[in-house]
Amino acid sequence: MATAQQQGQQIDLATLSAQQLSQVKKQLDDEVQHLSSSYQNLKNAQQKFRQCIKNVQDGVAESTKDKPILVPLTSSLYVPGKLADTEHVIVDVGTGFYVEKTTKDAETFYNAKVEELGKNIKDLETIVNGKANNLRMVEEVLRQKMIAEQQPGQAGASGK
Repeated sequence: MATAQQQGQQIDLATLSAQQLSQVKKQLDDEVQHLSSSYQNLKNAQQKFRQCIKNVQDGVAESTKDKPILVPLTSSLYVPGKLADTEHVIVDVGTGFYVEKTTKDAETFYNAKVEELGKNIKDLETIVNGKANNLRMVEEVLRQKMIAEQQPGQAGASGK
């Protein structure tokens, strides 16, 4: 059963027992929860890149040159500093690597990241919706099986 699902083959839900349907439902619940969490993480990353664009546009201006600013070392640690160059910034390009870029190149870099994440978010949204639809179908078949299993028992009990 699991092998068929992992390979993307279709399974006739009506042929599965209630216990098997419950297992499929649990697996789909876990997948939807994991994918939804991943979706939210991508949205958060996209928002951080948008904030980076705003920071480059607003924070690196000629009016801020040589004025005291707080430089973030981590998400919660800032140190005092002064902006010496309004034409160049240091950009975190991932995995701890930093590159000096012009402010225009930095904006282009962050815009590309936002766009790429947008595509990934859209693809993931399609997958989440598909899994959620599968989950609803499994829940409906499981509900029908539970009702069908209870009805013969009730008929036999009332006949006694």
